[in-house]
Amino acid sequence: MSLRGDFLVIGSGIAGLRAAITLADAGTVLLLTKADPGESNTGYAQGGIAAAIGPGDSPSAHAEDTMAAGDGLCLEAAVRVLVTEGPRYVGELIEWGVAFDRDTEGAPALGREAAHRVRRVLHARDAPGREIGRVLWEKVAGHPRVRVLQDALAMSLVTRDGACLGATFLGRDGRPGEVEAARTLIATGGAGQVFRETTNPGIATGDGIAMAFESGARVADLEFVQFHPTALSVPGVPRFLLSETLRGEGGWLINAAGERFVERYEPAGDLASRDLVARAIHREIERTGAPVFLSMAHLGPDYVRRRFPTITSACRQAGLDLATDPLPVSPAAHYMMGGIETDLDGRTSLTNLFAAGEAACTGVHGANRLASNSLLEGLVFGARAALAMMGPTAVPSPAGARVDAVQPLSTWSDVPTVAGVRDLMWQEAGLVRSRDGLRGLVSSMSAWHACMEDRRRGAAGDRDVRRLSSLVTVGLLIARAALRREESRGGHYREDFPERDDIHWQQHMSDVLAI
Repeated sequence: MSLRGDFLVIGSGIAGLRAAITLADAGTVLLLTKADPGESNTGYAQGGIAAAIGPGDSPSAHAEDTMAAGDGLCLEAAVRVLVTEGPRYVGELIEWGVAFDRDTEGAPALGREAAHRVRRVLHARDAPGREIGRVLWEKVAGHPRVRVLQDALAMSLVTRDGACLGATFLGRDGRPGEVEAARTLIATGGAGQVFRETTNPGIATGDGIAMAFESGARVADLEFVQFHPTALSVPGVPRFLLSETLRGEGGWLINAAGERFVERYEPAGDLASRDLVARAIHREIERTGAPVFLSMAHLGPDYVRRRFPTITSACRQAGLDLATDPLPVSPAAHYMMGGIETDLDGRTSLTNLFAAGEAACTGVHGANRLASNSLLEGLVFGARAALAMMGPTAVPSPAGARVDAVQPLSTWSDVPTVAGVRDLMWQEAGLVRSRDGLRGLVSSMSAWHACMEDRRRGAAGDRDVRRLSSLVTVGLLIARAALRREESRGGHYREDFPERDDIHWQQHMSDVLAI
């Protein structure tokens, strides 16, 4: 199957859908999505979307909180774009019919989450991502110039002379296809499935990041992985995110003795930034040898069940009552701060290739994303990328990034398994990292990466091979970056270099494949 359009959008989360809406005003849009749009990380978002629209708040205050959470590595220009343009695009969502929660006077009800100084997070009960996705999807699906190919897995980018010309894909029937487009946007989301323990859905395998890197695009900051502190941890039950909103509305983290413990490690307590709370949980489990819990029991069962119906239902399926039971929690991989390196308009280092959302790295999150900035990022930078795709394009020259070239690998090893990759990544590149563990991980992942190159050449139409290849490629990039950065900052923690080192490491670092 050979298709042609003015624009190709790969991915159907908030960034891809928002971009498609704008692009459809300028030409024909082909949107590839490998699953139902509700299966994107957007659809799983529970926390909300942050915007400085409330009394006593301002974009400058939102910027200060974002920069503080980013641990000295946020790109200030990107943060300024996010917080100043965010209120306008959130207002647009409201005009389009997104049913955010309202207060008694009919204004958007604003919640508070970790590391925000004020209430600035809009919710739609406890499933805002699903509600935003519903409205955006309705606008895209009803547009006559948007053609959606569902269950279509992008396999590789088509490039010539350093420019992107489109992509190849596998259709629902397993037959290969190709899309030719003047501009291509990667909005495929993150790569949480690289790790054994994750809050991400099964489709979050880093395909877009891997494809861009394999085609010669630069990637950056992949050592910075956000581990959400509170994933439900029940043996035999899939990990489920227990939203930061639970603590924002008064939930407590307690140890097995029923004691609140986070302030033992962090002065800000339960509402410290995610990296700090996650490590506090890790330390408390190490100290006591027992699990830790999230408790809502002191808040009143009627309020808790009414406020958090989706989480209540998920806990019930695990045999627990959100309103009354202590919920066992532990950290899990949640969000990638790094990704395909872009400028503020989504341009990558390949001409005519753009990226937005979690698959991209603008530097807006620095080393650690502020809670509820992810949906805002997808919304704002998805729209900005679309506007840039409609005009003349040029290859950006991101400033301040050290670029290292990854040489093609030739060592062959036994074929890895998905479980083997995810287990090893969690063990050696998870919440706590070290030089010895990372060196062994890089060695193993390098050998597996070479093996996957051989397998992909012999199985170009195999979805399972594409998935495994993406996990191995992104896993290798994370491991290399984590070994290279000899400090601790944000989501990257080295037990052998436990301090932040601004003299040597206050910089962004890029990788590019030597092809």
